[in-house]
Amino acid sequence: MDITGRPSQEIYDVVGIGFGPSNMSLAIALEEHEASSPQHPIKSHFFERQPTFGWHRNMLLPSTTMQISFLKDLVTFRNPTSRYGFISFLHASDRLVQFVNNQDFFPTRQEFHQYLEWAAADLSDRVTYGAEVTSIRPRTGADAETPDLLEIEVRGSDGTTSVVTARNVAISTGLVPRLPEGMTAGERVWHSSEFLSRFNAQDPGGLKSVAVVGAGQSAAEITRFLYDSLPHAEVSAIMPSYGYSIADDTPFANQVFDPSAVDEYYFGTERARDSFWRYHRNTNYSVVDADVIRALYQRSYDEQVRGSQRLHFRNLTRVAEVEQTGDATRVVLHSQLDDKTTELAVDAIVFATGYDGVDPARLLGDFDQNFLRDKAGRHQVTRDYRLVAASGLTCGVYLQGGTEHTHGLTSALLSNIAIRSGEIADSIVLRRTEQELGSSVKVARSAA
Repeated sequence: MDITGRPSQEIYDVVGIGFGPSNMSLAIALEEHEASSPQHPIKSHFFERQPTFGWHRNMLLPSTTMQISFLKDLVTFRNPTSRYGFISFLHASDRLVQFVNNQDFFPTRQEFHQYLEWAAADLSDRVTYGAEVTSIRPRTGADAETPDLLEIEVRGSDGTTSVVTARNVAISTGLVPRLPEGMTAGERVWHSSEFLSRFNAQDPGGLKSVAVVGAGQSAAEITRFLYDSLPHAEVSAIMPSYGYSIADDTPFANQVFDPSAVDEYYFGTERARDSFWRYHRNTNYSVVDADVIRALYQRSYDEQVRGSQRLHFRNLTRVAEVEQTGDATRVVLHSQLDDKTTELAVDAIVFATGYDGVDPARLLGDFDQNFLRDKAGRHQVTRDYRLVAASGLTCGVYLQGGTEHTHGLTSALLSNIAIRSGEIADSIVLRRTEQELGSSVKVARSAA
């Protein structure tokens, strides 16, 4: 038996690595394919490192909302009649009427997380939690030049390892928290990805001076949360920019997230791709929703009216050093306004400084040599999100994320998740049919 509890000799059509929204959407697309073509079932299984489903749990701050419409859920853009849509979740939760009465396209982050948990619960038979994929390699004994099967090594929560076999893998391992060079997380130095867990473990009375580093949505939301939750505390917002920049969510700008924009980007010229980023980066990166900006400015203005200040905006400023000594944390700040250095004593500092993608080479190891990279050292990726092989590999390595350089701004976002997962599912089904035809031809030739 393998780690899934199934016979170890079973060959999966696809093994998914990670079970966040992207691979959840893929699992649903594969299930719905099977429902429409029961005579050609697709065997799949997914492995998730976390012990239970969870998606950005530490940023489920009160009243924070999604930055996309509820219709950009796991399925609707691909299959509006799917039982896994957000509207189906609302109906099952007996909240559909109330949601409509609320007249808002943007659910709270807490409610969207509930939706994802609801969907994940119905998919529990095809995912193993507490299981980390440690490597991907060609099947032992397969043709070294053109392997048709992959071995996926999985480490369970008890530390034991097992190997499952698949024709394809879909890598969706998410992102890795990024701290500025020289910074190390600790008891008083947090990344936004761990914010609520760290905050809830503290005595609020002991947080008299806190700082938030960053100028994006997470930084602004955490700053607002700390200001409202700690009425006795000094709150410093440390920003590399001169204040927060607004996210452009106007209709024409939002077209860069349309499914059709993926083709425009993928098949476009280098000049066209550069224009996508140059003109529309402000739809998602280092920008903040207008309502959050106004809320913070209103708090700052109210302080001016009262003649007291505990919310401090340190513009065009970067953290040069953080020194931790016991419970004391000293932050050295460098201002680009006057080129001066100052010190700030804090009880906690939060770095909302974003994330880095995970290079699939970490899982592929030596097998990564079989896949082509561009001049910048990035993996080449086909339109159906599959790594480009240097030789005639029939097995496939699909990426859910990490394809911004080939597919544009939606690579790691929810906006195009339903269509992207559907395209990967269609590719897996089509290529399996081609593989089966190829095998039949080989058998016929052998018999002749």
